[in-house]
Amino acid sequence: MTDFLQLFFSGLSTGAIYALAALGFTLLWQASGTINFAQGEFVMLPAFMMLGFMSFGAPILLSFALSVVLAVVVLGWLFKRGVVDPLFKYGMMPIVVATIGLSIAMRNGVRAGFSAEAHPFPSLFPDKIFNIAGVTISMSDVGTFAFALVLVLVTQAFIAKTVTGRAMQAVAQNTESASVLGINVPRMIFYTFAINAVLAVAAAMLVTPTYLAKFDMGESLGTKAFFAAIIGGFNNSRGALLGGLIVGVCENLAAAYISPAYKDAVALVIFMVVILFKPQGLLGKKVERKV
Repeated sequence: MTDFLQLFFSGLSTGAIYALAALGFTLLWQASGTINFAQGEFVMLPAFMMLGFMSFGAPILLSFALSVVLAVVVLGWLFKRGVVDPLFKYGMMPIVVATIGLSIAMRNGVRAGFSAEAHPFPSLFPDKIFNIAGVTISMSDVGTFAFALVLVLVTQAFIAKTVTGRAMQAVAQNTESASVLGINVPRMIFYTFAINAVLAVAAAMLVTPTYLAKFDMGESLGTKAFFAAIIGGFNNSRGALLGGLIVGVCENLAAAYISPAYKDAVALVIFMVVILFKPQGLLGKKVERKV
């Protein structure tokens, strides 16, 4: 039981990171009908941004703040204006193809321009271990889970409780009606892309100390985050949290009790089971989006 609890709590911290990336999938789909298959690389690139700022002597929190600003410009505004806006009128498939191509370009660009090697990354949390009733939990796991959970809940509260957030929901439900009501639809959609960029930088800061900064780190992360978003419900932000936690805990348990070789297959198996029995996801609803 002690080993199980230790694996469970460790899986929660990993799952919370998946939830942050999965929330990006959910937000972009709700607000603009966009599926970004470069989401994993949107986490990878800020990791190297922060490494670049730290190489000039900036502390980790300042590097995080500077990377947030840069990511909002590059992964928010530039991505929306340069990739999504020109292709949106042609339907979903061109955007899917473009974001897959973008993910490949980003990986190879970082590999050629920065390094193909894995780079260590400092942790935001102190190197401390807690022993509670025989269960060993690191401060890093606790901090990662808590920080990611707070970010997800704050994002959800912003969308549900603020005027801007409700305007974003109105755009997600019916863009034509939102425009008639005087809501600035392009601005609301940009806010969604900007929030996604901020969440990506936060996920990078949390995941990179454990998995190191690598040019291909986003490939696996993006895939698992996509599965997590589908598992929880692609049109439900709380579903992104649930899906991420399920994937993180289950893959941790599978690696320990079955084989590490099956760890990366866990998300796929859960994804297939969910879409067979509940295609809209565990918390998702059948909603027809009107444009």
